[in-house]
Amino acid sequence: MGIRRGKVGIIFVVLAVAALMLVLATSSFAAKDKIVWKSSGHGPASDPSQIFHDKLCNAITKATGGRLTVKPFVGGSIVPAYKEVDAIDQGVLQMGYSAPMYNLDKWPAAGLISSRPGGLPGESLRTWFDYAGGADLLNKMMGDYNVMTFPGALAPLPAEVFFHSKVKLESLADLKGLKARCMGDGGEILKRMGAATVIIPGGQIYEAMQRGTIDAFEYSTLASNWNMHFNEVAPYVYLSPTRAPSDPQVIFINKDAWNALPVDIQTIVKAVVSQYTQAQHEYLVFEGIKAVDKFKAAGNEVYKVPKDIEDALTAEANKFYAEKSKAESPIFAEIYDSMKAFGEAYKQSN
Repeated sequence: MGIRRGKVGIIFVVLAVAALMLVLATSSFAAKDKIVWKSSGHGPASDPSQIFHDKLCNAITKATGGRLTVKPFVGGSIVPAYKEVDAIDQGVLQMGYSAPMYNLDKWPAAGLISSRPGGLPGESLRTWFDYAGGADLLNKMMGDYNVMTFPGALAPLPAEVFFHSKVKLESLADLKGLKARCMGDGGEILKRMGAATVIIPGGQIYEAMQRGTIDAFEYSTLASNWNMHFNEVAPYVYLSPTRAPSDPQVIFINKDAWNALPVDIQTIVKAVVSQYTQAQHEYLVFEGIKAVDKFKAAGNEVYKVPKDIEDALTAEANKFYAEKSKAESPIFAEIYDSMKAFGEAYKQSN
């Protein structure tokens, strides 16, 4: 009887040890199998684009059951704001949410896909990006950079506010010498029209207006700008889709990090990204409608941009892009011609 109990005890111990080893092995494998990414937006914490970026990161983590954990960081907290794509290329970040125009120092054609004067409005821009080869062209433009994107990764967003300003703009003459924060091709074109444009990160705009460093600025949509309290530093709000009919931002991903993901996780990431980029667009359209009344109630004067400014900007933009298409590398004209052809076809079908 004692011998039998001894054998049972030994068997129990062996089974218990085996079970423990299995648990430890499984836990070790699970921990090893988990992937952690760092992702950064480009704006301050109060910017809706940053808020949606953070929600997107958390949604990916949840949707993958933690197999891919994406840790969100606010713009400028890991690398200087607007340098997200460089950090992704170097592997400092695995993902980022940024505007293509912040990379004009590397790719002059980036401005064509980003707040471009005379460009495609939001709905048609996303359609071009997702179905008419836009994402492929952006990847082609980035070339050997260790960075990629995919259809669904572009949030078109509504037209940007033309200007928040301390100076009243009543005619084209009022642009002459205007100290204005204006990014991308829009800034270059307005400079050609006589404005004194400068590049300032979004998180520094409020203080720059307070100090008098600038007299006016463009930044995102009415909804975003209300949340950033820009009503407090500029009495005039000027609206027009002429300078930036959409304010697109794109999810960029490190190629090596992407290729290391299992196919099922890649599929989940694409689906979640597409959901949140489109949701952000719709949210800002809706909130922008309400924001008009908020700015007015706060004492701001909201105007449409004078027509002579719109006409002059359109004419200067056409000259600017005709010159750039001849002077830049072939990818510039390839993207420009693709967008132009799609825009013309889009107008005919609507």
